[in-house]
Amino acid sequence: MIEKKHLINRFVSYVTVDTESDPTSKSTPSTEKQWDLANALVEELKSIGMQEVSIDENAYIMATLPSNSEKKLPVIGFISHFDTSPDFTGANVRPQIIENYDGNDIILNKEQNIILSPSYFEDLLLYKGQTLITTDGNTLLGADDKAGITEIISAMEYLINHPEIKHGTIKVGFTPDEEIGRGAHKFDVKKFGADWAYTMDGSQVGELEYENFNAAGAVVTVKGKIVHPGYAKGKMINSMYIATQFINSLPQLETPEHTEGREGFFHLHNMAGAVEETKLHYIIRDHDRLHFEARKNVINKLAEDINTQYGREVITIEIKDQYFNMREKIEPVMHIVSIAEKAMVKANIKPLVKPIRGGTDGSQLSYMGLPCPNIFAGGHNFHGRYEYVPVESMQKAIEVIVNIAQLVAK
Repeated sequence: MIEKKHLINRFVSYVTVDTESDPTSKSTPSTEKQWDLANALVEELKSIGMQEVSIDENAYIMATLPSNSEKKLPVIGFISHFDTSPDFTGANVRPQIIENYDGNDIILNKEQNIILSPSYFEDLLLYKGQTLITTDGNTLLGADDKAGITEIISAMEYLINHPEIKHGTIKVGFTPDEEIGRGAHKFDVKKFGADWAYTMDGSQVGELEYENFNAAGAVVTVKGKIVHPGYAKGKMINSMYIATQFINSLPQLETPEHTEGREGFFHLHNMAGAVEETKLHYIIRDHDRLHFEARKNVINKLAEDINTQYGREVITIEIKDQYFNMREKIEPVMHIVSIAEKAMVKANIKPLVKPIRGGTDGSQLSYMGLPCPNIFAGGHNFHGRYEYVPVESMQKAIEVIVNIAQLVAK
């Protein structure tokens, strides 16, 4: 397929460009530095022979590989994002190449004693004998989703260099700001012009996903009263104590660290408080739409109960829906999932069809009229210093993309 050294060089050239997105920014892309990689990707797409290469004022990139078949075939697409998560720094990424991994601990940073160990990250043992790309322990790697970009561009390059492989028209799209939930917000589905697409944004080899969380964000504002603590009896209301009561009143086992599979959760991911005001930032997640709505009702009812207890409005809540489970939009066109499964089997990969415990551009795109299941990109431990990707997994993802193109052409 694609020569390993060429693939590594391409991937490293992407991850060493800082493209961290910023949820506090109102612009698109949310950070100016995302343009650095976006503009480079445009030039690379042109250099490998892609047609109709474009980048708009918001850094959305699109390109076309024209059909080489005489048949009238569906137009398919492949999509990835080039920003990295603001949860952990993506500046000054220094990848380490571990060849012929032996199954033992990998020292990421000797000075700080940062170790990537199979005793904690058991999935490492799946890749004994393979080539791993890791961080140096100080940054994330950016395989989410620069591995996906690497795979899509490499697959297009392979098809261009092998015209004997018949395929229909293939569209490619790269987006900013996926990590802050805006990757599909300004994606022009009509301009893209595909009948369906696949995001290359999953984790381990074989992942194939057409279900994701229904998602909402909730800001809980707790109001108190500040007076001098020496004269506070009967007068002070400490918002932090009320916030603690609110936190402890939610189901204690329905949090990310206690749930798996299709189980939903309430996740308190940020809080800031003083006596007079405390703000709690929650995300609410559930695969089941009815359970999702029930979770939002639980939050609202709890606030009502505490307000009743205090005899006034001490808690206000603002809930905003973020995205919904794409299963509703994929099930009517399940043949597109079947094609991806067959493409994996053809590549000697066992498909791992499971729900995403998170979101994906594919969810929003599916509701915008572009059905878009998610396929593995190969990385593990995203958004942190222990992130890694096996090169062989990226090679398999490239093979799956090429196989999908061939299967659609048949």
